[in-house]
Amino acid sequence: MSELLLELFSEEIPARMQQRAADDLKRLVVDGLKARGLEVGDALSFATPRRLALAIQKVPAKSPALSEERKGPRVGAPEKALEGFLKSAGLKSVGEAEIVKDEKKGDYYVARIEKPGRSAAEIVAETIPEVLGKFPWPKSMRWGSSPFQWVRPLHSILCILGGKVVAFEVAGLKSSDTTRGHRFHGKESFSARSFEDYGRMLMDAKVLLPASERMAAIAEQARDLAKAAKLEWVEDDALVAENAGLTEWPTVYMGTFDKSFLDVPAECLMTSMKQHQKCFSLKDPKTGKLANKFLAVSNLIAADDGRQIVAGNEKVIAARLSDAKFFWEQDLKKPLDEMALALAGITFHDKLGTQKERVERIEELAHEIAGAVDADPVDARRAAQLCKADLVSGMVGEFPELQGLMGRYYAEKAGTKPEIARAIELHYKPKGAGDTVPKEDDGETVAIAVALADKLDMLIGFWAIQEKPTGSGDPYQLRRAALGIIRTVLENDLRVPLGSAILNHYVSQYIEKRFEGQAQTVEVLDREDLVAELLAFFADRLKVFLREQGKRHDLIDAVFALPGQDDLALIVKRVEALTDFLGTDDGANLLAGVKRASNILAIEEKKDKRSYDGEVSGPLLTEPAERDLAAAIAKVKFDTKAAINVENFAGAMRALSELRAPVDKFFDAVIVNAPDANMRENRLKLLNEIRAATLAVADFSRIAG
Repeated sequence: MSELLLELFSEEIPARMQQRAADDLKRLVVDGLKARGLEVGDALSFATPRRLALAIQKVPAKSPALSEERKGPRVGAPEKALEGFLKSAGLKSVGEAEIVKDEKKGDYYVARIEKPGRSAAEIVAETIPEVLGKFPWPKSMRWGSSPFQWVRPLHSILCILGGKVVAFEVAGLKSSDTTRGHRFHGKESFSARSFEDYGRMLMDAKVLLPASERMAAIAEQARDLAKAAKLEWVEDDALVAENAGLTEWPTVYMGTFDKSFLDVPAECLMTSMKQHQKCFSLKDPKTGKLANKFLAVSNLIAADDGRQIVAGNEKVIAARLSDAKFFWEQDLKKPLDEMALALAGITFHDKLGTQKERVERIEELAHEIAGAVDADPVDARRAAQLCKADLVSGMVGEFPELQGLMGRYYAEKAGTKPEIARAIELHYKPKGAGDTVPKEDDGETVAIAVALADKLDMLIGFWAIQEKPTGSGDPYQLRRAALGIIRTVLENDLRVPLGSAILNHYVSQYIEKRFEGQAQTVEVLDREDLVAELLAFFADRLKVFLREQGKRHDLIDAVFALPGQDDLALIVKRVEALTDFLGTDDGANLLAGVKRASNILAIEEKKDKRSYDGEVSGPLLTEPAERDLAAAIAKVKFDTKAAINVENFAGAMRALSELRAPVDKFFDAVIVNAPDANMRENRLKLLNEIRAATLAVADFSRIAG
């Protein structure tokens, strides 16, 4: 078994493409070798700014010999059929094929093809050029006269198998055993014979091959420099990874900027330094405030301890922070209300109007939702009125990721109520799976109202114009909006009945206001269909959310099957109570009894072409077991309804468990299909009552088991 080492040395690869490229290289080369019969061992891939590397262990000397049997046409088949068979099997004449006897279908030809194994070097030399020729870079380029494309000009290819060069050529470059190290600190070429040799020599040439080592070096140096300055490094994993993708031998230096910039909100300064210079921020651990220091990562080991590097970064950062300060000061000259008026000039969607029109809709909806989330309706309306105003500010124009946050700062500077200012910032939350939601316990009820209104307006609007998510895409992130509503409602345990209290009323207003007189130009979904589809979409998103938390999908379906299920928090409580109940013996046995009753009913209703709903006749209950069951059903119906009315779902399950013994006794002692037609009908109605009693809690027919 040998080791294969491959390195593709080029000009700088963009940091954002490196990890994906390393993964693609490993996958494509390993798959290509295996497709040619060469089964290999573990593979490791690496990326630095100037190289992709791949090491594969346990490469056999050659691929195994293969014996293949290929069935041909019948004996006596047309000449053309025989010619095609011989050509595909690589035979010169029919005499080289065997004849297989088959009394039923007739004799036919069979070709036995022996394929000898091929050397690993031959397979590698064939595989790698093919992989490089179709490599899936997001963007690539050509250089010189070659049609070959790569992300940046390719300078050399190192390919060694078992210590020997595998000879092939790509884009005029011949493979070899040589490469180079760091652009400035390791320019001399060197030869490698193994992966261990290669890694050691790269280290000597000032290249840290694994990205994880470069990231660790950056983090260690940043912490040490911050500690020495009695400051705290603002950790940013994404920025660490980006800097690791920009350097092969990272060195961290500390710089300073003028304290006057600290008058600008810290997030603006941090974002500017991060985006423009890839620099880290530092804080004073005593106050928690931003310090007028930064950390820059260089790919150079400077002879002057980095003084020139720091000076250059300080000069650029001073200019960038001056821009941020200018935006801040200019934005403060415009009241948020004036900015909000400018939203009339920004189109939200060509079919849904401007941002100003959207804000007006959010105002109405936030005011309506406020009561359900214990928020002040007047504050909710005001917060909604201002929530998008900062979109026209200079700062958000430069750094869109600061939208909402800057609105809060501008509102605070204008003396706006804290609850309203906070709502302007938080109404975008949650922005992703790892983000938090506005919390009622933290006094953020106004933010909750605006956040729900913002996301509901998105969903209703795009559903109205039938721009819904598909299996292949969700360009307006409507799934994320629905999940944001679900999380906000559940994490705050809110009673928000989406269908009856919000969607029906708001959708009718929405369609009347927005699309009145536009029937000829905008095709709008019918109101009832829109509400039904949106509730189904929420149901689907809730199922996904609950399944990710380990909840059974069949129990979710069983609860959603009940009519009028549009209160997300209550649905979850039902599912949790049902899960606990079915984990008990009473629950499991009752489920079996209810399913048995439902199955019998389904069979008899299909056979008789009628349903067996309606009241059970008391005088026809002749058996003690059926009388006991009828009495138990009446009591359970009353008890479950009383428990559900006060949202005591555990109590409803306990009440339901009282059916277990009477149901078991009924099926043991009573023949449902009695000879007497009236008695049979009455007993089938009793089975229907069993089903009806459990439907107060869930549709047991949808539960597996």
